[in-house]
Amino acid sequence: MARDTAPATARPLIDAFGRRISYLRLSVTDRCDLRCVYCMAERTYFLPKSELLTLEELMALCGAFIDRGVTKIRITGGEPLVRRDVMRLFGNLGQRLNGGGLEELTLTTNATQLDRHAQTLFDCGVRRVNVSLDTLDPALFSRLTRGGDLGKTLAGIEAAAQAGLKVKLNAVALKGANEDELPALIEWAHGRGHDVTLIEVMPVGDSGYDRATQFLPLDAVRRRLEARWTLAPLPDRTGGPARYVKVAETGGRIGFITPLTGNFCDGCNRVRVTCTGRLYLCLGRNEKLDLRAALRAGGPQALDTLLDHAMAIKPKGHDFAIAPGAAPAVARNMAHTGG
Repeated sequence: MARDTAPATARPLIDAFGRRISYLRLSVTDRCDLRCVYCMAERTYFLPKSELLTLEELMALCGAFIDRGVTKIRITGGEPLVRRDVMRLFGNLGQRLNGGGLEELTLTTNATQLDRHAQTLFDCGVRRVNVSLDTLDPALFSRLTRGGDLGKTLAGIEAAAQAGLKVKLNAVALKGANEDELPALIEWAHGRGHDVTLIEVMPVGDSGYDRATQFLPLDAVRRRLEARWTLAPLPDRTGGPARYVKVAETGGRIGFITPLTGNFCDGCNRVRVTCTGRLYLCLGRNEKLDLRAALRAGGPQALDTLLDHAMAIKPKGHDFAIAPGAAPAVARNMAHTGG
């Protein structure tokens, strides 16, 4: 597990509440080959490629964060593997592992492209990946992703395992949709050595659905799982907000991410950078800074100064709430922010 310590030469990123920022989630594209019902609208506007950070700018931003004590970088999207040059980024960042300041390089993916890239990712130093998978039912998968092919995702998961990557499945708990499917998904995953993290739906962006009708509190899910299995709390942390239990009957782990029913902001150690270079200091808030403008106008020194300012204004926590008919807590969708 990555340490929350900066290299001795770095001036660490510490916010106004004393939290050390050691984890960067970097979006490399807002594009995705699926249209999940909790993530984006069916008809979605994607940014022109000219607005995206160049590969060199992505590398420069990552280097700046590593030099300031970030030890873990997760590449996200959209779907990061649909970006044509993304493997060059992984190769570059892989050179910062093993003594270069970076302790873990990973990604979140829907796995539809993973069968083509799993071995290259491993060769670049990636050792674990998060795969979004909400059901094992092909028809329900197609409905939740608006036309996705479950077979492609399963093939990607298998390729990742064959390449030596540790796979964790992320499943968004959706009321009236996959809530009855979750035990089967967990059993299937644990039988193959994969952990599962359950996530409450987040009121971020317009998905075309009222989030209040989708919201399934994870305390209710947990009670149903406890009626089926023996769950033992674990102290494990992987750098994110999940809290883990071990299932005695399967031997596997389940994580719970509860942005609505169990605020986890006090231990926040992360920031997000969008594919256009906007630094968001909290997923559920609108405070942002333009790192791309700083990098282009003033180079590394301007970027370093802006990171200091970011630490001064990082909020204490998010303001997530869900109510019937209410607008999302933030207007930007998850694919723009970085999942």
